[in-house]
Amino acid sequence: MDNKAADNQLRGFFHDSVHQSFWQLGIHDATIAGYVADVLTEFARSENLYRIRARNGRKVDSVVEMLSQQAPALNDEADLLKERSRRKYLGDYALFMSGIFRQYVEGKGSLDYYLQEGSRSYWTVSELDLSLYRTGYILYQELSSKFEYYSGALDYVRKACFAAAPGEDPFAGFLRQIQGWIKVNLTEN
Repeated sequence: MDNKAADNQLRGFFHDSVHQSFWQLGIHDATIAGYVADVLTEFARSENLYRIRARNGRKVDSVVEMLSQQAPALNDEADLLKERSRRKYLGDYALFMSGIFRQYVEGKGSLDYYLQEGSRSYWTVSELDLSLYRTGYILYQELSSKFEYYSGALDYVRKACFAAAPGEDPFAGFLRQIQGWIKVNLTEN
């Protein structure tokens, strides 16, 4: 099975997990649930999770450091699209980390900061989409205005579907479960 087929199956797994958990929480917005499932699918690959690199090539893994990276000048449409991509990634990263790895982010004393910057980044994406006459800005306004709520819902998804074993590193537990799911489902096909 190729990577694209595996990604499609993984997305289906996350789609089912997120939709079921969100439904249990009373979140019946299929667009939001689908978006969150897409974020989980994308960040299941570490090269997507750690897309931003420092000048020395080191993975950047904090929102503070991501924001300190040079932002484009915003002189033309290409610059606006680069900033939109950067802010979308930052919002997605903050949502993923504050939801799936909430205990880790809390342990660093950064949860409130991740929630604020995730919301701010999604709002920036919505404003850039409006300025570029792009559809979909309402999705990012929704993600921005209820960022803490969706982050908490993603934390519930983690507890309901991806809980680490007692004493296990939450990163390792999440990856172990995803890798196990991939092995089982790939051997069935």
